[in-house]
Amino acid sequence: MRAMIKKLLINGKLINEDEIREADVLIEDQRISRIEPSLSAGLADEVIDLQGRYLLPGLIDDQVHFREPGLTHKGSLATESKAAISGGVTSVLEMPNTSPPTTDRASLLEKWERAKGRSFVNYAFYLGATNDNLDEIRRVVPGEACGIKVFMGASTGNMLVDDPRVLEKIFADSPLLIATHCEDSPTIWANEAIFRERFGEDVPMSAHPQIRSEEACYKSSSMAVELAKRHGARLHVLHLSTLRELSLFEPGPIEGKDITSEVCVHHLWFDQSRYADLGSRIKCNPAIKTSADREGLLQGVLTDHIDVIATDHAPHTVEEKMQPYFMAPAGLPLVQHSLQTMLEFHCANQLSLEKIVRKSSHNPAVLFGIVDRGFIREGYFADLVSIDLDKPQTITSENILYRCGWSPFEGKTFSSSIHMTMLNGDIVFRSGEVVEKPNGQPIAFLQR
Repeated sequence: MRAMIKKLLINGKLINEDEIREADVLIEDQRISRIEPSLSAGLADEVIDLQGRYLLPGLIDDQVHFREPGLTHKGSLATESKAAISGGVTSVLEMPNTSPPTTDRASLLEKWERAKGRSFVNYAFYLGATNDNLDEIRRVVPGEACGIKVFMGASTGNMLVDDPRVLEKIFADSPLLIATHCEDSPTIWANEAIFRERFGEDVPMSAHPQIRSEEACYKSSSMAVELAKRHGARLHVLHLSTLRELSLFEPGPIEGKDITSEVCVHHLWFDQSRYADLGSRIKCNPAIKTSADREGLLQGVLTDHIDVIATDHAPHTVEEKMQPYFMAPAGLPLVQHSLQTMLEFHCANQLSLEKIVRKSSHNPAVLFGIVDRGFIREGYFADLVSIDLDKPQTITSENILYRCGWSPFEGKTFSSSIHMTMLNGDIVFRSGEVVEKPNGQPIAFLQR
């Protein structure tokens, strides 16, 4: 039986629902029971003094690759969720391109079983679309998956959906939100041929944004938006990487939107100048592009053309990443440092704390219909993060928790650090240490 220990958080500054206020938070049996300016210490078994630190709802990352099953030399549900919780991420939506891929209900349900008792964060999973699993998509029950992931661009294995007739039917018939990776494969293949003719197999990493070009992204994302409008589908376009794509999305609050978009922290942080020093370590799909794109994406967050900030956390081993261009896999490990990355934008007066919380906690909860998470509210699960804005942390190989053991931020000193993470009412990370007892729960969804 779970012990019902009442915890009281005092002297915290709550960042929630577009305001910052001083308040105490009482937690009973996994949930927040009271939020008031001053609560008596006698109400709780344990009092935690935040000493003026900011308190946020735990981040909800709507796009991670935890590599299990089949690719566990890169990462696992246990290792990557431990990295996530140390970075203030308390819930994740995990992608289907594992081995075997999660493209039928049986493999989907098997993933839920794998996560039980092993995940340090709350979890849910996408069902992946293929050219031949339309019946599986039609049969999936809301709650069995968080959404349908459609690779509308070059992908590994059988997960590229490039049959126009199948795409039409997915957008017409999907019972769940459709989340798309948008890059046009024929455009990419044509660009690859051009660079192969010039460089052979020794294509420089700096060519990646020209191969995975703006045109490849826009052509595919505009098709997805057109399909969604025509069929009345709920569409979420993942990891925007170009300024041009912003024109496809409406500004304003997420409530009431059927077509939404996401940006990932690496597309906000890096631009193509960093291929010179980081090379394949920042090779990802879609590619990191120009400084104008990076600045435009940040502006899109501010104007609410972009609704969600996430990571697309995708670990690979160093040995895999150090291969030549066509062999080096795409993807970066990011989930441990996404909040610290966003806080750098706050320190530079480019993003408010309220905006960070809106895009990384509130909006994912609203978009996916996540029950009782993503906000600091009475009755909601106590998934909470306290941050030290004035306590720097340098990222080194010694404090990286990813199984792959590296980060594109190695050597970077962030201005802030994560002080404490609570999950389902328990302290699971504090002062640099993860509690060695995973207590992540399956995420529940509203029935729509």
